[in-house]
Amino acid sequence: MGKGQTHWDSRTAFILAAIGSAIGLGNIWRFPYVCYKYGGGAFLIPYLFALFTTGIPLMILEFSLGHKMNAAAPTAFARVKKKYEWIGWFALGVSFIITCYYAVIMGWAANFLKFSLTLEWGQSYAETKEFFFGNFLGLTESIAHFGSIKGWIVLALVFCWIWILASVWEGAKTVSKVVYVTVLLPWAILIVFMIRGLTLPGAFEGLRYYLTPDFSALLNLEVWAAAYTQAFFSLTLGFGVMIAYASFLPRKSDLVNNAFIICLADAATAFVSGIVVFSTLGFYALQEGKAVADVVASGPGLAFVTYPAIINALPASRLFGVLFFLMLLTLGIDSAFSLTEAVSAGIMDKWKLSRKKVNFSIASIAFFIGLVFCMGSGLYWLDIVDRFMNNFGLIIVALLECIVLGYFYNLEELRQYANKNSEIRVGKWWNVLIKIVTPLALLVLLSNEIIDRIKGAYENYPRWAEFVGGWFVLLLIAVTALLLTRKKEARD
Repeated sequence: MGKGQTHWDSRTAFILAAIGSAIGLGNIWRFPYVCYKYGGGAFLIPYLFALFTTGIPLMILEFSLGHKMNAAAPTAFARVKKKYEWIGWFALGVSFIITCYYAVIMGWAANFLKFSLTLEWGQSYAETKEFFFGNFLGLTESIAHFGSIKGWIVLALVFCWIWILASVWEGAKTVSKVVYVTVLLPWAILIVFMIRGLTLPGAFEGLRYYLTPDFSALLNLEVWAAAYTQAFFSLTLGFGVMIAYASFLPRKSDLVNNAFIICLADAATAFVSGIVVFSTLGFYALQEGKAVADVVASGPGLAFVTYPAIINALPASRLFGVLFFLMLLTLGIDSAFSLTEAVSAGIMDKWKLSRKKVNFSIASIAFFIGLVFCMGSGLYWLDIVDRFMNNFGLIIVALLECIVLGYFYNLEELRQYANKNSEIRVGKWWNVLIKIVTPLALLVLLSNEIIDRIKGAYENYPRWAEFVGGWFVLLLIAVTALLLTRKKEARD
């Protein structure tokens, strides 16, 4: 166990921390849109199927590995066999890069929290769009035109990294206390928004667009691919986070039940987020005299353009503006510090370094890399890097986990270990899912992404930009992972 590594104060703290890591901005700005796009209420069928055949089995796998090996991802894989250590470092490399831009998005939310006090973003949708992309980001006309670094985003980035460092200052000991606020507060705000949203004129028209089932969509393979993508990405799998978090648990801990609780809580939060988003979109569509389909958005556009326009039309708009961006901040901080803690735990496990020095070094390096995303072209680069880290990096890690632990390790022994202290016990069907079903699903997702990239560059960006922000970053992570594996660990 690494120098300064701590344990969770309680099972509740662990569950809240893992849920907080899983629940992120994607639950707010991605799941509702994906559900709407791929069959509405009918999408829940493939989504839940994917959750139970890929999401939960992988969560149990990562919990079991981290807890049994009592180590973060690199050391855990090294204890399976030394030559597999690089897989853990590759996972942490992907986590680190994601943290670099995730903190920047948190900085946007911090700025917009301030803007909500005066509704500085303007009144109409056109004004909020111009404010976010033009005034705030200073978005350039192309990715090749870098533009200038925006000081207000940098200041917010400094604030976010101070908050992240404070949250992981003493590892699980600090996190155990922080999560009671950073997980429960956004849930409370989400419930407030749901109640308010359901009482708005036009709300049920919005919900109709969100949940009206189109069962014919179930015959479309693209829908099933979207379901597996959503179930996988929304649980922080493949980051090394859950492996590290499980390593902080006491020896006699319920792994299987915890995995079910965390995965189902994440799914429930995503579903409720859809109710919040589409009830308010229904209200906004009514105010604008448009169809709900004409105001639907996802990603940053929903959070920083559409929602400010909606907030303008709400009674007590400043209050709801503050609550909304406070919710985004607290959702983001859990994911950000979990990624940081995973990287920190991996380094400390191998070289027995001081936690505070490791955390400060991670934050400093990530801050300077994050400056790239604070430029006028930063959103373009963020878009490319995010796509490649998620659709290649994380899928590769999860696929390797299944192959290595399923075929080059005693998976049955791992299943029995998971069951040892668990209220819910998994049968041999879990072995089949890990060895066959889950890797096949991941392989299909990876193959589809590779084919798409062969056909054309992502979002029609220049090929050189796709290479620099995507393929080169993945290659750099892989090379770094191999180099770190070769470095000798510290001896106790």
